[in-house]
Amino acid sequence: MPPEPPRDASGDEDRPNPWGRSEEESIEATITGTTTTRTVVPSESDSAPAAEQFNCPNCGGSIEIKAAGYSVSVVCQYCGSTLDVTDPDVSIIQRYEGEVRKLELPLGSRGELRGIEWEVIGYQRRSENGQYPWDEYLLFNPYEGYAFLDTDGRGWSMGRQLTAAPEKKSLVGFEVDGEFYEPFYAQARAQVDYVLGEFYWRVHVGEEALTASFVRPGSMLTWERSAKETVWTLSHLLEPHEITDAFGIEPPSGGGLPLPHQPSPHRKKAGQFMKIAAAVAVALLVITSLFGGTSDPQTTRINLATNGVEQMAKVGPIVLERPRQAVTVSAQAPGIENSWIDLTYTLTNRETGEVFEANDVVERYSGRDSEGNWSEGSSFSTSKFSMIPAGTYELNIFAAGSRWTGSQYGSSSNAQVDVTIEKGATFYSNLFLALLVVFAPALWQWWKHLSFESRRKSDSDFAGGDDD
Repeated sequence: MPPEPPRDASGDEDRPNPWGRSEEESIEATITGTTTTRTVVPSESDSAPAAEQFNCPNCGGSIEIKAAGYSVSVVCQYCGSTLDVTDPDVSIIQRYEGEVRKLELPLGSRGELRGIEWEVIGYQRRSENGQYPWDEYLLFNPYEGYAFLDTDGRGWSMGRQLTAAPEKKSLVGFEVDGEFYEPFYAQARAQVDYVLGEFYWRVHVGEEALTASFVRPGSMLTWERSAKETVWTLSHLLEPHEITDAFGIEPPSGGGLPLPHQPSPHRKKAGQFMKIAAAVAVALLVITSLFGGTSDPQTTRINLATNGVEQMAKVGPIVLERPRQAVTVSAQAPGIENSWIDLTYTLTNRETGEVFEANDVVERYSGRDSEGNWSEGSSFSTSKFSMIPAGTYELNIFAAGSRWTGSQYGSSSNAQVDVTIEKGATFYSNLFLALLVVFAPALWQWWKHLSFESRRKSDSDFAGGDDD
């Protein structure tokens, strides 16, 4: 994209680095003259520039210059010849006898984009040595100047050229208006494959320039250096409906890789879902702390011989006032070693005889092998009853201790276990499942966002991988 206005390209201070390519490959090797500087500004008068008409010296077709006084070349829409309109006799720069391309946006089309009415006056078909082609339309407004409308079939972007070079940040990034643009496409050689319409610079088929691109969500910063000038262009991605509303053409059908500067459609929703999930999670934690926990503990101690003989003990009564209430029964046997205690609890309603049963075990083992000392198990265990009806209950405890005879270390010959029953319970597994359900939609949206970003960045020259 040529400059509006361009800047001197003789220095290296505006050149993005590093590129991963040698200076010998640079198009600057072909520079034999000095840098040309052009200044193109919108009209400051109250009236728009007058249009001019003339006949093509090659085919005789009638041509109208929309930006008279600004345009320096025009490509005949009938025969494709490139003409010099700065010459009073309108000389032919390049003769082109091929069939004129049918444009998606015909020259002369007018449409309003971002509150400004634009007219399509020029068109270029560009590519990287014939690959990765894209269409570039030149827009003109007599009071706003020029703009570019680009598409490669995946979406449309509207760009304006910068009047000053962006500020360089770190080794490779640039900043414009406080927003950082990271590198996406490294230096490549772009060429003009087809051209039609009028331009404020001399353009012809086969013209080459070095290009590189930097992106942030929604915007792309493009660096371009030809044999005589360097320009920077800042483009913004258009919403699909904008190009339809402005020019009446169908929006891109989508598919394929996202555009380099296409914002993730999932990021906003993922952030919203995460905020909602965080708020619900806090509420769940508060509810758990308020309504969880235990109260009114009653404890009994059982002395066991670890010979497998079962003993019985009772705890109670315990009165449950709520219609439905949880009950926690915990057992602790701190002195056991290489032994275990099997526990069976029966919570019996004294009035109705209804019985609720649970089984538990307290066990602890240790030893030494080729990898060193090891231990497993715990001397503490907990059982929880949920939704117990109101009433007066008694807890029956059936306990039997056993020893691990295969241990090379001594096993406990007897065990002392303390069993405690309490009103209430905190079901951490339920809390975990609730949090998982709450965060699942947010995590799913974040996964889609990260997947989109991975696909978008896979097209970048700086995406990493095994290739240079």
